[in-house]
Formats: sequence, structure tokens, C-alpha cells
Amino acid sequence: MAKLIVGLGNPGPRYAATRHNAGWMLLDAFARKHGVAIEQRGFEGLYGELRWGPEAEKVILLKPLTYMNLSGRSVAQAARFYRIAPADILVLFDDLDLEPGRLRLRAKGSAGGHNGVKSVIAELGTAEFPRLRIGIGRPAPGWEVIDWVLAPFGPDDAAAVAAALPRAVEAVECFLTEGILAAMNRYNT
Repeated sequence: MAKLIVGLGNPGPRYAATRHNAGWMLLDAFARKHGVAIEQRGFEGLYGELRWGPEAEKVILLKPLTYMNLSGRSVAQAARFYRIAPADILVLFDDLDLEPGRLRLRAKGSAGGHNGVKSVIAELGTAEFPRLRIGIGRPAPGWEVIDWVLAPFGPDDAAAVAAALPRAVEAVECFLTEGILAAMNRYNT
């Protein structure tokens, strides 16, 4: 058995510190903690691997390079190659409806208007996969949503997200060790 942890985001320096790349930020924090380089090319993305737990289960860390709206192509390719069931795929992404730095795990659900998640649902053919959302807050007055998500965090929001990353990494670890329900019970506070 294997598990797939996917950080949603957009490639390139222009998008590196933007709100829409919160999923990549979390995946990078997890990879750093566990000494994994996400540098291998494949599945229209970059990926790395580690072994987890007493069974040394294979865990693939994936950053799609398709841009957000086509993320599902990369996810589906990796899932097919490694024969990973949707229930063993954890998708990390930003959420406008949560305060900056707030975390929310779910075992399944709708895309909630997130185009990257819409793409994953379409390509996997199901919405029955776990996800961890990281709050980025609603647009400030006068901002369009697309401009908001593709803009860098302001100082306060950046600090809130940075402060949440260690706890979010723990939530990913809990998912890998104990499953999504335990992670939801512990980290949805």
C-alpha cells in the first residue's frame, strides 16, 4: 500500500509566496521536516518519496506543475501509477472561507468553489478523498477573488499561516499514522 500527499499550487517564482500556494507551502514544510527532496520529475509535477511507520509504507509527496486549474491531471497520473485509492490521497490547499492559518480536515466533500479541487474531483471521478484546507481569508474590500488568491500574503496573514504550518504538518503525520478521522478529531478545533 502507498499514500499520496498532494500540495496544490502554481509553479514559478511569480506565484511562490501567493495565497493560492498555501498547499505547496505545507507540503514543503512536511518534506523539510522529514528530509525529503521534492525534485523528481513525473506525473506532470515534481515528487519525492519517503517510508512511513513500522510497515515502511511508501508515501509520495506531489506538487503538480500543471497550474492550479489542471491539478487533477497530475494527481490522477500518480494515483494510477502507484495504484493509490482516493481514500489514501490527502490534498492540501488554500481556503478563502477560513481565517488565515485556520486548518480544516475533511474525509470527502465538494470542491467548495476551488478550481484545483474541482480538477482533482473530475480526474479521479470522485470527491471521496481526504483534504486539508489552510485558511487564507476572504478578499479585502475592492479585491477580486482571482487577484486576492494570486497575490502574496500581507504581513499579518503570512505570520498566521507560518504559525499554523507546524500544526498542519502534525495533522498530515496523524493522517498517515492514524487516518483521516483521527486527524479530523484532533486538528479540527
